Amino acid sequence: MTTTSSRLLELLALLQARRDWPGDELAGRLEVSGRTIRRDVERLRELGYPVESLSGPGGGYRLRAGTAMPPLLLDDDEAIAIAFGLGTAARSSVSGIEESAVRALVKLEQVLPAHLRRRVHALGMATVAPAVGGPLVDPQHLTVIEAACRDGECLRFGYRSRDGAETRREVEPHSLVNLGRRWYVVAWDRGREDWRSFRIDRLERPAPTGVRFSPRALPGGNAAEFVQRGITGSSNRYEARITVHAPADDVRPPWGATITPIDAGSCELRTADDDLAWLTMRVSMIGADFEVHEPPELRDRLLALADRLQRAC
Repeated sequence: MTTTSSRLLELLALLQARRDWPGDELAGRLEVSGRTIRRDVERLRELGYPVESLSGPGGGYRLRAGTAMPPLLLDDDEAIAIAFGLGTAARSSVSGIEESAVRALVKLEQVLPAHLRRRVHALGMATVAPAVGGPLVDPQHLTVIEAACRDGECLRFGYRSRDGAETRREVEPHSLVNLGRRWYVVAWDRGREDWRSFRIDRLERPAPTGVRFSPRALPGGNAAEFVQRGITGSSNRYEARITVHAPADDVRPPWGATITPIDAGSCELRTADDDLAWLTMRVSMIGADFEVHEPPELRDRLLALADRLQRAC
């Protein structure tokens, strides 16, 4: 490969990795002159890549969305990560993504080098990922929110709270978080002047406002922990209290549950959810004998499940 071709590929990789690039920064990264960068950009345009010129001091460049998907430049680790992600996407909580993920995985595997294909297959064979249930989210919502997080751009959307109240929100998005079967966006709520987490399946028509913001420091610094604290601190429709007849150290609690030892051979498990069916499934996966104290709706649902399983045997 010639030096020019290698430089074009490196330039393309840089443009794909970040939204905007000052021309002098690109020149510095590639150790060439600004004139060479301009010439290379013209070559990329001739090859069909929609590279835009940006105005401002020194100018700059951006790889905008085109009418067709251009080839992506991926290193080995990126290719493996994408292939593995596509392979598990069929069990995703993202609406309609399963078939698209399979088609994309077939295309990617066709062009993967043999040594990478073997690594992807080995990783898939060694990984167990059960199907994810629960509310589905629109994949377009995820891409809009992720782009706003990346670009530091405010978002506006409609939001339906747990009790059904509908509001309009304008936020400074910080990050997307996936916990269990649900997606959240952590953001600074400009109207309430405080940090909030929003369930994405309750969002309507998220759209960028065009207003940029300077990133704020999230309390604690960890978005997943922020969401978890909000879930733990909020009340749920069904609060379960269960005695598990096994030592606390031997019990693997379901997601979102807490374990408190009672004695050497038993412990108390507490967990909660708004969805009784999902709560029933989580509790039924406890790997020991247990006794449900509350709520009565959970006891009734577990008895119905046990009866259905008994008839199936």
